[in-house]
Amino acid sequence: MSLLCPKPLCPGDAVAVVAPAGVVASTPYEEGMKFLQQHYSARWGRGLLSQAGYLAGSDERRLEELQMAIDDEDIKAIFAARGGYGTMRLLPKLQLQGRSPKWLVGFSDITALHGLWQRTGWQSLHGPVVTQMGALGPEDLQSMLDTLERGSGNSRLLGTHCLVPGTASGPLLGGNLSVLCHLVGTPYMPDMRGAILLLEDIGEAPYRIDRMWTHLRLAGVFKHLSGIVLGSFLECEEKRGDNTCLKLLGSLASETGLPCVAGFPIGHGTRNVAVCLGSQVRLSAGSLRLTCLHGET
Repeated sequence: MSLLCPKPLCPGDAVAVVAPAGVVASTPYEEGMKFLQQHYSARWGRGLLSQAGYLAGSDERRLEELQMAIDDEDIKAIFAARGGYGTMRLLPKLQLQGRSPKWLVGFSDITALHGLWQRTGWQSLHGPVVTQMGALGPEDLQSMLDTLERGSGNSRLLGTHCLVPGTASGPLLGGNLSVLCHLVGTPYMPDMRGAILLLEDIGEAPYRIDRMWTHLRLAGVFKHLSGIVLGSFLECEEKRGDNTCLKLLGSLASETGLPCVAGFPIGHGTRNVAVCLGSQVRLSAGSLRLTCLHGET
């Protein structure tokens, strides 16, 4: 599987900031925008801070905003203001076919859009949303810029725990576990054949992680993978007992027999290193290393 990589960004390029999911809090959004505007010409619509219950405005508003960013040839990248929930509601009406590939940047609920990007044959960037940018350290912010502008980024990324030894290579796909789980059986689930699967999540009790992982297993997802990469699983511990999230993930990963490393600084934690979904990577579980191959096969 070979996915198209969008053209590299240049400082000052026009980029769109959109809110396709949850309500955007103004303070972290403004802090993130300060960083983004130092590097690019950021554009956004008047309704970006809208609220309709738990959504950033109506489906119609969010769909129009995102589709305009996709269609506008001057826009070179699309940055999600935040995650939350709501992106999946837009998938059936979004139109990417016939458009030129452009960068999508975000994570968490934006996993649904990453799936659509990959089904269209495009790479995308699993990286910070705008409301997270103000709280991240310079290293992670620079990795995002490096990947978008030069394709270098974090060519070698280290995890913390080898759950299953071995080596594997393939396209990096996935994102948020709970969102990806709900893409199974839809036209927006990426083609996982030969892939290295990235998973991360927040606020999910161990039994729910087990249930979602088991759903993926019963759907046959793990049969087609070559390896598994686990990011942060924040606030996913039991309040009582010693069955830690890491122990659970280790047990689940062992059942697949696939090379697996946990503890990569990707996701909802204090760090969120940008990684290119759809790009070729190599996982060396014994050395806890994920290497971007930059065009190698």
